[in-house]
Amino acid sequence: MLYNVEDTSVLPRSGKNLCEWKQVRSGSIFNMAVNVNTCTIVKRLKCGTCGTCFLRNLVLLQHDRIHTGEKPCKCDTCDAQFSQSSKWKNHVCIHTGEKPYKCDTCGAQFSQIFNLKKHVRIHTGHKPYQCDSCDAKFLESGNLKNHVRTYTGKKTFKCDTCGAQFSQNGHLKKHVRIHTGEKPYKCDTCGVHFSESGSLKTHVRIHTGEKPYKSDTCGAQFSQNGQLKTHVRIHTGRKPYKCDTCEAQFSTSGHLKKHVRIHTGEKPYKCDTCGVQFSESGSLKKHVRIHTGEKPYKCDTCGAQFSQSGNLKTHVSIHTGEKPYKCDTCGAQFSQSGSLKTHVRVHTGEKPYKCDTCGAQFSQNGHLKTHVRVHTGEKPYKCDTCGAQFSQSGNLKTHVSIHTGEKPYKCDTCGAQFSQNGNWKTHVRIHTGYKPYKCDVCGAQFSRSNKLKTHVSKHRHYLNYKISPLVLLRKVTTS
Repeated sequence: MLYNVEDTSVLPRSGKNLCEWKQVRSGSIFNMAVNVNTCTIVKRLKCGTCGTCFLRNLVLLQHDRIHTGEKPCKCDTCDAQFSQSSKWKNHVCIHTGEKPYKCDTCGAQFSQIFNLKKHVRIHTGHKPYQCDSCDAKFLESGNLKNHVRTYTGKKTFKCDTCGAQFSQNGHLKKHVRIHTGEKPYKCDTCGVHFSESGSLKTHVRIHTGEKPYKSDTCGAQFSQNGQLKTHVRIHTGRKPYKCDTCEAQFSTSGHLKKHVRIHTGEKPYKCDTCGVQFSESGSLKKHVRIHTGEKPYKCDTCGAQFSQSGNLKTHVSIHTGEKPYKCDTCGAQFSQSGSLKTHVRVHTGEKPYKCDTCGAQFSQNGHLKTHVRVHTGEKPYKCDTCGAQFSQSGNLKTHVSIHTGEKPYKCDTCGAQFSQNGNWKTHVRIHTGYKPYKCDVCGAQFSRSNKLKTHVSKHRHYLNYKISPLVLLRKVTTS
């Protein structure tokens, strides 16, 4: 055991004078220590700046460079400078690609020996760093330090630019890049730069297709650990994020943020072209395509292109005929869950969307948006060919077919083609015999609303007659 020389009671009398020796050299104090069993004198070197003690002069000199900022070791390739030769050697391996340290268990190779040592602990399970407060154990000392700060709340690293404080130096370094704009990590494949190494690793998987994170429940694979965690909540039903206003719960923090904007009315995403604001970035991206005309979603069957993935899915169902969503009331089937929800309101009469200007109510949010343009006069949909503008995207599509001659809607029975989905549906009723429009006076049924109107005019005593369509999409069996 080593004792400080100032405790002279533990020393033999013959060693007292010798052990009281102290000398100041280059700002460092050389304290003496003695092993009482062997009477071996050991020099303990103390840093004159911060008081840290060392047993070797070389280690003290390297430590002193923390205070002086001296970095005598320079990389010939990129001019990076280091305070220690060992750090310089490790850095050089980045340029040479050399990885001389190999794991005997799995063959993984490393450029630095301490990285190999840390890696080996994954196989051995050895966690040498233990928390004194809760007995938690860690593979690395840095992880223990970070863990300890959760108890102390200590944030020792401060940003000189904005004053933000952090418990870890690494977090401060990442934060500083927000101010400097530095992106030191570059993708070798496409040249994109990133501010964090983790972001680069995640990005590289786009090129490699690697998905190292796998769900134990269903086998789904993901390129990011965060994506796996979010996915697992589908199986567990866990929703850890709660709204303070209405107590709604969500499985991801992103979904909670979007939800909160319903209460706050915040719309942080603004269109640079027309100034329209949105609460979600995805909604802004979709909107921008109105101006750019971009249609990134293409149908593999007929080549039709769409600005939104949802519109493509709807279109594809024309070819496949798939309708997995069924109404419990009337049996009508739909290709989209949203269409079923909208349809159900036909039975319930629910109209949750209300116009702030005139009080009109609607069963669909899209109908409300279209209606509002009656008051605002907004016509955001413009024809690239002739410049005509429309308040509804559907009207623009119908108009464009005049120029293109496109008729994407085809009858499976007779092959007739149509430029509008509504015309196609009306035509199909010729083959099916479906007549959804019924006269309340005499019970006559019709396949088209205009035919019902013509018929009703014959009942002269019912001038204020209003059309009452049957339950939409209900199949009428004909003999």
